[in-house]
Amino acid sequence: MKTDNTDLFEKMPVRKAVITLVIPTIISQIITVIYNMADTFFIGQMDDPNQVAAATLAMPPFVMLTGIANLFGIGGSSLISRSLGAGNREKAKKCAAFSIWTAAAVALIYGLLMYWSRPTLFPLLGTDHFTYDYCSDYFLWTIAIGGVPTVLNACLAHLVRAEGYSKESSIGLALGGIMNIILDPIFIFAFGLGVKGAAIATMLSNLIAVIYFVCLLHKNEKNTVIKFSLKNYTLLNGFPKEILLVGFPSFMMMLMGTFSNLVLNKMVVSYSNQAIAGMGIAKKIDMLAFAIANGMTQGVLPLIGYNFASGNHIRMRSVIKTAFLYTMIVSSVGAVFLFVGAVPVVKFFINDAETVAYGQHFLRIISITCPAISITMMIISIFQATGRKLQPMILSLLRKGGFDIPFMFIMDATLGADGIPWATPISDMLAMFVALMLFIPYWTKLKKGFKTIVQSENQKHC
Repeated sequence: MKTDNTDLFEKMPVRKAVITLVIPTIISQIITVIYNMADTFFIGQMDDPNQVAAATLAMPPFVMLTGIANLFGIGGSSLISRSLGAGNREKAKKCAAFSIWTAAAVALIYGLLMYWSRPTLFPLLGTDHFTYDYCSDYFLWTIAIGGVPTVLNACLAHLVRAEGYSKESSIGLALGGIMNIILDPIFIFAFGLGVKGAAIATMLSNLIAVIYFVCLLHKNEKNTVIKFSLKNYTLLNGFPKEILLVGFPSFMMMLMGTFSNLVLNKMVVSYSNQAIAGMGIAKKIDMLAFAIANGMTQGVLPLIGYNFASGNHIRMRSVIKTAFLYTMIVSSVGAVFLFVGAVPVVKFFINDAETVAYGQHFLRIISITCPAISITMMIISIFQATGRKLQPMILSLLRKGGFDIPFMFIMDATLGADGIPWATPISDMLAMFVALMLFIPYWTKLKKGFKTIVQSENQKHC
């Protein structure tokens, strides 16, 4: 872990700088998705749709842990990169301490509350007497016990990336993913624990990744602004508000995504457990395309934020254009692959004929939206990198919850189970058009009054 990434942020050719930050992030995101898919894959090898359905039904509350990590990780990452761009390392230290310790506390409280509320929550998730106990086991190990390491793993990855250490950040995330893939078959099959074993493997893999980050930061404590010392923790100077406001759209995206998935699961499970298992497999596979888009946007965010704060308008514009181009190419290729290979990909996870029929149908529909997601996510990250709050909030609310839930009810009423997944591409296309409508005027404003905007932001937050 080198001590200075000034050359990367300021002088390295834009394409090389983007690739340097983005490729490791994409790889780590893909590995993270693969290890999430590993649970579904290994559970599916037991050919028990009820256990696959249970893991699917438990997934929305578990995904909210990522929302908590994004709230403090992305918000903190944006402010750290802008503080470093403005030369304010002390503020960056306080930002990191606030993000780490508050994220851990919120994760602990959330995990305990979720587990305690099972009798009320589980019926809302769509569990029945076949899936209730499986869901309970999954909740205990991934959310109640595993909540803090899951949140800290993702949060620390964001913060480390803010200093330009994309490779180190990605190693941590990848380590967690690889360990989960190794541990899954051991706990599921060797120990005969089924879905409970998958949950234990997930908890342990995230814990191992956190230990990696702790060792990494301790080894480089003299050079990094990311420190665990509580003496840097403060609620003064207004920057906690800045962190939360910038990170809140990412949190809301996960929250609304969770709510959207709850509605989706509730609708689909009313048809059969095979239907919800097929949907769960399709959603997990589609996460691969989302991970690529997310990796691109998260990887490039510190580069945009740094050059925005330092006033390097030309370089920032070049970074954004390059990132847009790369994101569209990769997401389009991913969409084609998932659409064409839907049947064998779903069969890879489970060999139950009815589940495969549902899964391949759902996957082909939701894969259409990959390029639209990429555009929307990139625009949200640009707004976050430059300290905007309102625009990403609007887009987060519209993409998940604002558009897709109403269309779920419409498609369910008109086409039944086969029509429900069409709500995803329809809502993502609409969100993309709104994103472009918000971004184009802001882009024009940046070109005309860039120096004034940067000076205003630096005076406000530094």
